[in-house]
Amino acid sequence: MAVAAVEIRGALTRLRHTTGLPVAFGGLVETGRRQVRISELSGTATPALRALAVTSGNGLGGKAVALSRPCAVTDYSVSRQISHEYDAAVAAEGLRSVLAVPVVVRRRVRGVLYGALRTAQPLGDRTLGAAMAAARDVEQALVVRDEATSLLAAAHAGPEPERTADGAAWERVREAHAALRALAPRIADPALREELLGACGLLAADPAGPGRRVALAPREVDVLACVASGVTNAVAAERLGLGVETVKGYLRSAMRKLGTRTRGEAVVAARRAGWLP
Repeated sequence: MAVAAVEIRGALTRLRHTTGLPVAFGGLVETGRRQVRISELSGTATPALRALAVTSGNGLGGKAVALSRPCAVTDYSVSRQISHEYDAAVAAEGLRSVLAVPVVVRRRVRGVLYGALRTAQPLGDRTLGAAMAAARDVEQALVVRDEATSLLAAAHAGPEPERTADGAAWERVREAHAALRALAPRIADPALREELLGACGLLAADPAGPGRRVALAPREVDVLACVASGVTNAVAAERLGLGVETVKGYLRSAMRKLGTRTRGEAVVAARRAGWLP
């Protein structure tokens, strides 16, 4: 949950900065329930909205959850487009014009971001577009977290396959290792990021091997992991969020340290040194 909280907080700050909205807030759908718990506040003057539980279908945010699309009202307290279970909290904060944008991951609403004015005036397309962009940022963060959690569980599950006995099983380990290395730099939560990198180490370690006598930088290992999966430099750059020339630079550096002349030789040497599975 820490990753999502950090991302929501950042998205709300960006939303206020890009639109000039004085207030933004939001939260995630609680596990196993059809309600959003408001957990992150930006620009609020009172604690009235903190920890507010918004049920699907109720109020503006609940409507956005139920319809899985953005909703807005020009004057919250008198709007006939929504129900009014949360009028007291909204009034306590002095909010009038409010928009709510759902955070949707794989067709499931995972949260809601709100932006608001303390005056009754229409919220234009630019403001709505910025709110939707902020929601997309949170969606991407949740996708990354979900993928990381799934890969981490897979990395810790079951015994390590024999390197020679089951080539297909070991190839799956190598694919998981490359995916974890690509995901780790995109994880905002340092604890989860370190756990992912620790899992990478478990996947790569060869108990019978000679140990890591060659010192490689983390990004050099990231690039080699992508290369080992058979992708081009351009695809590796896209996965790692780097420029193609930067990827080439890391690859050249790794090859120099490993004493190799080709990509294939570098991968073999990195595996022998215990950097790759």
